[in-house]
Amino acid sequence: MALSSEEVRHIAVLARLALTEKEREKLQEQLSNILHNMEALKEVNTADVPPTAQSVDMENVFRDDVARPSCHPDEVLLNAPEREGGSFKIRAVLE
Repeated sequence: MALSSEEVRHIAVLARLALTEKEREKLQEQLSNILHNMEALKEVNTADVPPTAQSVDMENVFRDDVARPSCHPDEVLLNAPEREGGSFKIRAVLE
């Protein structure tokens, strides 16, 4: 499945990426390749594979929960389409 230039432009807008024409062309090729590979994976018979199967043995690896410095709120809100005070402003989800 090949993506059009317009679809890549739309994806870039959703991801808030400012891309040059050259970057857009490269991303168009890369995303199209990814989608092509996903189409190939659809052909794999997974009827006998349980949904929780893993290809490698896994074990839980936990790190200590340590408080670390975070980003300054103004830095986080730089990419916010709208803000209200020190928060993201979004449309109401519930009435």
